Amino acid sequence: MLAGDWSVGSNQAPPQPPPAAAQKLSFNTDALGTWDSSLLVFLADLRQRAAASNVAFDASGLPEPAQRLLALLSQAPTASAPARKRPVWVARLGLGTTGLFAELTEITALVGESVLRTAAALAGRARMRPTDLLSAMRDAGISALPIVAVVNLLVGGILAFVGAVQLRRFGADIYVANLVGVSVVREMAALMTAIVMAGRTGGAYAAEIASMQSTGEIDALRVIGIPIQDYLLLPRTLALTAMMPLLYLYGSAIGIFGGFIVSIAMLHLSAASFQTQLLGAVSGGQILFGFGKSIAFGALVAIAGCRIGLRAGRSSADVGHAATSAVVAGIVGVIALDAAFAVCANALNF
Repeated sequence: MLAGDWSVGSNQAPPQPPPAAAQKLSFNTDALGTWDSSLLVFLADLRQRAAASNVAFDASGLPEPAQRLLALLSQAPTASAPARKRPVWVARLGLGTTGLFAELTEITALVGESVLRTAAALAGRARMRPTDLLSAMRDAGISALPIVAVVNLLVGGILAFVGAVQLRRFGADIYVANLVGVSVVREMAALMTAIVMAGRTGGAYAAEIASMQSTGEIDALRVIGIPIQDYLLLPRTLALTAMMPLLYLYGSAIGIFGGFIVSIAMLHLSAASFQTQLLGAVSGGQILFGFGKSIAFGALVAIAGCRIGLRAGRSSADVGHAATSAVVAGIVGVIALDAAFAVCANALNF
């Protein structure tokens, strides 16, 4: 018999196993008062004990709501699902290859669509707001000048210092200007500026788009018919691609200036001799080479950040993961692309 109130905090006796000679367990609830989930916990435990003792459990005497809830409780899984077996290495290789091919397909489609929409934007047919483009250009341009200046100034000074240590052994201190000019203009200005922008702007693009993805803003834009490519991706891609060459020229000037300061202060070179050696070493072709690399670097960083932001999950933790992945992908991609440029330049004897 169940009697009294069964609620959280009431002192009820713990369930006892049915007697060994019992064949059936039934209930009388005439004296039952108020009850809540504690009664269901008691009944579920009692039913489990009855099943272990091979005693039939008759719930017909219970209140109808308790019977329905107890029936639902019986439908819940009582054991965890068996652990999935790890696929063999052949299956893992196949799944990895398929995933890589699908990701390359998505990236190729994104690059192609970006090129097509850029052409449409130049013709005035893209649904892109000029204010978004100007805002993205300000964030990727003027706002990035201080950090680009600091990094390139230090890199130029380090190149001059390291070059001076080695060239001084041969009495060729004057060629520090050649080393600084060629290294900064041809490689370091474009590379270091791209790495800075990958960490600063590429990660920000991924975080912004991933945040919009988690809050459902991108889904809302698709529902009302606003193209994501024109509204979100195109302004960011155009802005960073357009600002990177300007930042490269700015970084080249700052880097050469850093090397100039070290040469004057430590090697006691005159400003005229440094300028003469610099102009003789740096040619217009090398500047154009670095200029072209900076355009490619800017497009790569922007597309990587946007792509990783679009494929991010819906949770807040995915926003941080997307930003981190965008920074890593941007830096690795820039270095790999710079190596490809170096191989091509070597093949062309440039």
